[in-house]
Amino acid sequence: MNLARVSIFPLSGALLLPGMDLPLHIFEPRYRALIHDVMARDRRIGMIQPRKDGPVPPLFDMAQASHVSHIEALEDGRFNIILTGITRFRVVRELSVTTQFRQVEADVEQAPENEVLHMVERAALEQESRRFAESLGYVVDWTAVSRLDDMALVNGIAQIAPFDAAAKQTLLEANTLSERSERIIQLMQIVGRIERDGGATMQ
Repeated sequence: MNLARVSIFPLSGALLLPGMDLPLHIFEPRYRALIHDVMARDRRIGMIQPRKDGPVPPLFDMAQASHVSHIEALEDGRFNIILTGITRFRVVRELSVTTQFRQVEADVEQAPENEVLHMVERAALEQESRRFAESLGYVVDWTAVSRLDDMALVNGIAQIAPFDAAAKQTLLEANTLSERSERIIQLMQIVGRIERDGGATMQ
């Protein structure tokens, strides 16, 4: 196990995957304190989803370690930051701390290598993504999409697709790029059926 102390930012629906960016506006005092702390140390923040609402909600076990790749300090103490995903970690236990923000002991994975999809997998994902985008009225530059490598394509779709928090957690927990791609396709098909039946989307 590669154990480390990680300061965490619980945020529902905010999926972050390796190599992807997530812009955040930091305004709550506890997360301002978090930013001051991580900028003085290793610039690392653990993005993690809460299992339910509440002042100190229970957390999912699997989360994403990220690096503060850009920071803008505003005059009133707020921050605009960009987090870049590094690798996943699994929470071993939550630590008893005096800081305003929560901290965990985590088993941090090695940063993933650049995985590739089989040509058939890539084609299936692109085809389902086109169908999904058209059904929801999204305008997409498919020429630009076709130039993305497999990891950027899969993780990018996983991050921006309008799935609910539980669905996004299943995407984070996929252990291979192929598995994540297959789960994305399944989720898009489910949402597509809901849309055709006139129900609510997974948002």
